[in-house]
This record gives sequence, structure tokens and C-alpha cells, in this order.
Amino acid sequence: MTEKKTSIFANSLIWFGAAVSIAEILTGTFIAPLGFTKGFYAILIGHLIGCTFLFLAGLIGGRTEKSAMETVKMSFGQRGSLVFSSLNVMQLLGWTAVMIVSGAAAANGVTRFGGDGFWSVIIGAFIILWIAVGLRNLGKLNLVAMSALLILMILLSKSAFTLSAGFQADGSISFGAAVELAVAMPLSWLPLISDYTRKAKKPFGATLTSVLVYFAASSWMYLIGMGAAIYTGESDVTAMLLKAGLGAGALIIVVFSTVTTTFLDTYSAGVSAVSISPRIKEKPAAVIICLAGTLLAIFTPITQLENFLYLIGSVFAPMIAIMIVDYFFFKKDSSQQNVVWPNLILWFIGFVIYRLFLSVDTPVGISLPVMAIVALLAVIKNKMTGEQKNAKRNAA
Repeated sequence: MTEKKTSIFANSLIWFGAAVSIAEILTGTFIAPLGFTKGFYAILIGHLIGCTFLFLAGLIGGRTEKSAMETVKMSFGQRGSLVFSSLNVMQLLGWTAVMIVSGAAAANGVTRFGGDGFWSVIIGAFIILWIAVGLRNLGKLNLVAMSALLILMILLSKSAFTLSAGFQADGSISFGAAVELAVAMPLSWLPLISDYTRKAKKPFGATLTSVLVYFAASSWMYLIGMGAAIYTGESDVTAMLLKAGLGAGALIIVVFSTVTTTFLDTYSAGVSAVSISPRIKEKPAAVIICLAGTLLAIFTPITQLENFLYLIGSVFAPMIAIMIVDYFFFKKDSSQQNVVWPNLILWFIGFVIYRLFLSVDTPVGISLPVMAIVALLAVIKNKMTGEQKNAKRNAA
């Protein structure tokens, strides 16, 4: 039986749900010291950079009908890709814990009932429900959840920008650092997007629409966080929700935004686990990741969101730069090889360069210049090893 393909609209709902999250609003608050005008431009520039690479990554998966970690094999080989599959499962477990602990803290702050542990369990249970329903059957459930979130986010936006000003810009964050924070969130989805575009009826249209929806919704979340911090003087999401006076709506925002975003993390962790070993099943692996993330959220202090975002960028930005060069410029597919050592070494060089650039302030952040350097090195490497010639011969 042919596997059912997803529509452009279904993919759009998935990525609207990915963007509407407490983590995105919280990250927006970090940009507030830049002031609204500069912060607004930093958010748009950063999302434009990050979403451009998100689109290219998703298009590779859409056209090849391969999951994100399966596309990695095309540049790094069967065993070489295991490095990234393993790292991806680990970062998705981390994201699951971060999202649950953030959502639980906000839900507890809004309701003053049950405690963080109680709400961690509630949110974890809803995520498992989403996993059980499955990606192909989520259409109506996602539509209801997204419609409610859209209405409530409009109300939250109105409150965030109509209260009295809380503080003025103090320049404690540079423009380049703000841009990088805006780049970092779309980049964190690079190792996931192909898990969804691979099943699209129209790969190009679904990928483009998904990324445009994510660009608009994620930028909106950042602006809510930044605007609320500027105009209400609050950088705490719970305080923002309470000041907005949304009542039960605040709880719906917290729970459903956390569930719809974290579902993607757990689902993709299951898909990545299959890339590590075909004997692993997607849904059971996703449930295990959710349970483990819930336990981490309850028993482990999860902090330092900024550093976590930078760590993800340093791992996956060089990876996707190499993949873009291989796929779009040299039409390479090394998935039948064991390990593509030149690309693995080049990735490690890119990782080191990214970590070094953390102490460098550029107007466009860190990821773009690092990815440009890695891409240039990849082109030079391919030219020196005659890969373009070999690719043309294979195509013929």
C-alpha cells in the first residue's frame, strides 16, 4: 500500500505549531535590551537567515523522500551519519526536557495549582497522546489546537503592546548577538524538517509554505516576548500571561503550545533512532524520549537556553552547509559509503570555527559567516578531489 502523502495545509499546521512556543517567546525577551526598532530588525534578519537554510534542508528531504538523518547519509555515509543521528537524539531529548520544564513552570505560575512536577506529567501525557494519534491522523486535532492558539496569541499580542513601558534600551546585547539568537531557533529545526517534508505531496510547495509559516509565526513569538519585556517590564513568561488577563486562555496557550512543539521533538527523535538502528520503531522510541524528557524536567534543573541554542548551532550549522554544497552544487549521494572522512573532518573544523566565533561580534551573527566559510571549504575540497567530474560521470 502506498503511504499517504501530506498536504501543503497539513504541513503548514505542523510548522505553525512548532513556532508557537514558550521557548520562542522567552528567547524574544533576551533581545529586549536592544530596543524595539533594532530588536525588530534583528529578529527579521535572523529569521531570514535561519529560515533560508531551513528551506534548503527541508527541500533535500522532500525531493529525496528521506528523513532528516537519512539525508545526512548522502554527505557523511552510513556510519558517518551515526554521529549526527546520535547527537540529534540527544539534543531532541534535551529540547523535550527544556520545553516540558518551561511549560510546566508557566502552567504552575498561571494556575497556582499542582506544582511543576504535576504539570510536567500532564504535558508529557498530552505529548504521548499526540504521538499515539500519529502524524497522518493529526489533521483535525491540530486544526482545533492551532485555531485556539491563533486566537489566544492575538489577544496576548494586544496585551503585550498596549501596557505602559517597562524599561528603555540599554544596549546590553549587541545587534549581532540578537541576530544570532533569532537565527538559532530556525537552525534548531534543521535536523527535523525533512522528517515532515519527505511525506509531502508537493515537496517544493510544502517546504516553502512550511518555512514561510514558521518564519511569520516564530518572528511573531519573538516580537511578543521582546515587546512584552519592553512594554510591561516583564521577562518572565508567567508574569506576561497574568498581566494579559487571559484567564483559562493562558493555560491553554501554555499547555497546547508546549505539546504541539514538543511533539515534533519526540517524533523526530523516534525517526532519528530508526536511522541508528532499523530494528527500533518510531512510535515506541518517541514515547521513551517523551518519558525520559519528562523525568529530566521533574528531577533535573534545566537552564541556560541561550547556551543550549548556541551548542545546537555549532553542531548542525556546519553539517547542513556541507550537505547543501554536496546536494545542490555537486549532486552527490554518498549514502552507500561507510564513512566520508573528508566531510566529517570538514564538519569538525566548522564546529571549532563556530565555537571560536562565539567571542566575535558580527552584524549578521555567527551562523551565516561560519556556514559561508564551511561551504567555501566544501567547494574547494570537492574541486580538489574531482567530485564534480565524478558526479557528472555518474549522472551520465
